[in-house]
Amino acid sequence: MARILESFHTILVVAAHPDDEMLGCGGTLARLASSGAAIRILLLGEGPTARDSSPSAASRIGEAAQASALAAAGALGIHDLRFAGFPDNRFDSIPLLDIVRRIEAEAEGIEPDLVLAHHAGDANIDHVLAHRATMTAFRPLPGKAPRCILGFEVLSSTEYGSPGLGPDFHPTLYMDISGFLDAKQKALRAYATEMRPWPHPRSHETVGHLAALRGSQCGHEAAEGFVLLRGVF
Repeated sequence: MARILESFHTILVVAAHPDDEMLGCGGTLARLASSGAAIRILLLGEGPTARDSSPSAASRIGEAAQASALAAAGALGIHDLRFAGFPDNRFDSIPLLDIVRRIEAEAEGIEPDLVLAHHAGDANIDHVLAHRATMTAFRPLPGKAPRCILGFEVLSSTEYGSPGLGPDFHPTLYMDISGFLDAKQKALRAYATEMRPWPHPRSHETVGHLAALRGSQCGHEAAEGFVLLRGVF
C-alpha cells in the first residue's frame, strides 16, 4: 500500500484541530513529503480556545496554535497550511454546509488525488463533523477527478469512542513509517503544549507504542493505520 500511496502527487489533509494532523498521519505526511508530493493541510478549528473563554486568552491561544502548526508542518518540509478558524469544540454550533464549503474551496485550486480525514467514530464532536463535511465535500460527482479518501485515528479521541457512538477504528490500510517515526515525533514537539506526560494517550511514548502496534499488524517496525473511506483505482 505504501507504493500506492506514494503514487499520489497532490494531498489534502482535513483536520479539525492543530495537532490532529500530526497525531493522525504525521509519519505518512513525512514520507509523502520526502517523495516530492504537494501537500496542503487545512485546519478547521481555531485551536484549543474552549479551555479559556475570555476573548484575550482565546486570541493568544489561537495565535499560538497557528504558530505551532506552522512549525510542525515546517519540520516535515510542508509549507501550505490553511486555517478556517471555526470555533473550538463547537463545530455543531455552525451550519455543516459552511464547513463543507470551506473544504471545497481549499480543494478547488489543487484537485487532490488523496484526502486524509478524520475517522467517523471519534469521541470529539468536531472530529465527527469534520469527517461528515469531508465526505460531503468529496462526494463522487461525474467529471470529478478520482480520489482516495483515508480516515486516520487521533490518540485521546478515537479510542475514547464508546459502543454505539460510531464505528470502531479498525485499520484496513497501513503506511510503513519505520524511517519516518522520528520525523513525526519531531513535528509533534512543536505542539509541546498539547502533548502530555506518559501514560497519557497523547504522549510521545504512546505515539511510539501505537506506531509499533500498527507496524506489528502489517509486518513493519512502525506504521500508521487508516480506514479506506472511498477509493477509485
